[in-house]
Amino acid sequence: MARDRKVTISTDVHGHTAGWAESGPPVPPAPDPTAAAFFDVDNTMMQGASLYWFARGMAARKYVTTADLARFAWQQLRFRVLATEHAGTMSQVREAALAFIEGWRVADMERLTEEIFDELMAPRIWAGTRRLAERHLAAGERVWLVSAAPVEIGRVIAARLGLTGAIGTVAEIVDGAYTGRLVGELMHGPAKADAVAQLAAVEGLDLSRCAAYSDSVNDLPMLSAVGRAVAVNPDGTLLRRARQHGWPVHDFRTGRRAAMIAVPSTVAGLLVGAVTAGLVVHRRRRNA
Repeated sequence: MARDRKVTISTDVHGHTAGWAESGPPVPPAPDPTAAAFFDVDNTMMQGASLYWFARGMAARKYVTTADLARFAWQQLRFRVLATEHAGTMSQVREAALAFIEGWRVADMERLTEEIFDELMAPRIWAGTRRLAERHLAAGERVWLVSAAPVEIGRVIAARLGLTGAIGTVAEIVDGAYTGRLVGELMHGPAKADAVAQLAAVEGLDLSRCAAYSDSVNDLPMLSAVGRAVAVNPDGTLLRRARQHGWPVHDFRTGRRAAMIAVPSTVAGLLVGAVTAGLVVHRRRRNA
């Protein structure tokens, strides 16, 4: 880090001048307006899936039942572990991803998200990952969250953590209420990299000077799109890739949590579909 140099001039007893330099306080480097950082949320910034904790909060408020959540989450988990992935899987998840909020007012969704973040999500933010984000902020860089969860959830988390903003799955809104349909694609896999590239174009960012953080091999497109990729709490496949490429690795898990990297990483991503599918069914029952 550069330091200010203060030159002092003095005169000795013979009238000769002498000069020397004193080191002043460190001068921080000038912020780079083209640099930024992008953080995945689930299992990277937060322990577990943000949408799962949101659903837990909804269940506590009697909007859904915990039995619904457990049954559908288990069915989806069983399918993902035992069945062969097919092309229709992500399409099914996409259709279910936001259907549970059909008819909800946006203001109500945001209010609930804020309440549930404070109750259930805040205690599960990884302190180590938060420090990584804060280092970028301290360097004058902007920091965005990038998540498959609804963008409203991402925005609340970003605001609570003092980050710049969030990229997430976007729900269609008409007259201040959700229609239950998505705008564009589920923010997953290549869609994250595309969204980051679009944001970079709008914000004047140089992706080669940006960093991305994730736990999942599903985020390889985003990690490969930036100049500095970092694995955080990585699944087994991402850990191998990180070692091959020489990417930094941070693991803030301990004991049993760390052992869970053996679980296929796609399960965590599809848990979003499992939880929301349960919410869809419950809502349909309630409205029947």
